[in-house]
Amino acid sequence: MAITASMVKELRESTGAGMMDAKKALTETDGDMDAAVDWLRTKGLAKAAKKAGRTAAEGLVGVAVKDGKGVAVEINSETDFVAKNAEFQALVKSFTEAALGVDDVEALKAADVGGKTVEAALTDAVAKIGEHMSLRRMAVVEGESIAAYVHNAAADGMGKIGVLVALKGADNGIGKQIAMHIAATNPASLGEADLDPALVEREKQVLTEQARESGKPDAVIEKMIVGRMKKFFEEVTLLGQKFVINPDVTVAEAAKEAGVEIIGFVRMGVGEGIEKKEEDFAAEVAKTLAG
Repeated sequence: MAITASMVKELRESTGAGMMDAKKALTETDGDMDAAVDWLRTKGLAKAAKKAGRTAAEGLVGVAVKDGKGVAVEINSETDFVAKNAEFQALVKSFTEAALGVDDVEALKAADVGGKTVEAALTDAVAKIGEHMSLRRMAVVEGESIAAYVHNAAADGMGKIGVLVALKGADNGIGKQIAMHIAATNPASLGEADLDPALVEREKQVLTEQARESGKPDAVIEKMIVGRMKKFFEEVTLLGQKFVINPDVTVAEAAKEAGVEIIGFVRMGVGEGIEKKEEDFAAEVAKTLAG
């Protein structure tokens, strides 16, 4: 497979590796981006095992809480200008409130807002505002107490990142602190048991290869892997992470001290996982003029 400059650039941005190292990694793995990241990590040349988190879609995430239920809803738009539009924000607010009465995004599309379905209201808004918009997803958490937090808020209850935390027990203010922690650290799961097995296996393989590069005996390597996997779980699980507000304790310990138990969370960021086609600005202008 031909290795392009854009592939090298993407790998460099996602790992912090040098240009020649990134090119060699892609060559060694026949252009497989994930495998190239692992190759770099095995050689100690990458900063982290993550894909380039290219957030391309614009829009807003709305959050709402009522009677032990919290919902987060993402509505996308083509430009950030629309996300700042009062009509669009009113749309997000109405959709988010409607989500409190349903359990998934398909049911939300059929829910009533002002005498019409959410889907019909969105279609009308597209025609009126003149820009493509979509209801992408929603998530639900339930608990005795629900805390919500919006980062980069555009209006009350909506912004670029929405977080919900479900607690067992009465929230005395710790819920919002934990939600802010989640917004900052983006944990992969609540606890070790909730982690994607494929993610765990991939990490174990990378750490095993790293340990073998040291040339140490197998018995020592096994202990190294156990220790490094423990550190990995502490870094990527919410309950195992050091609490950003008090790094002397874990999030689980902070919750216990506050008399609550964290039973679930949602962190939803606008455009996560959506790749935007990058086009040369001059070419875009020329295309417009030609049309």
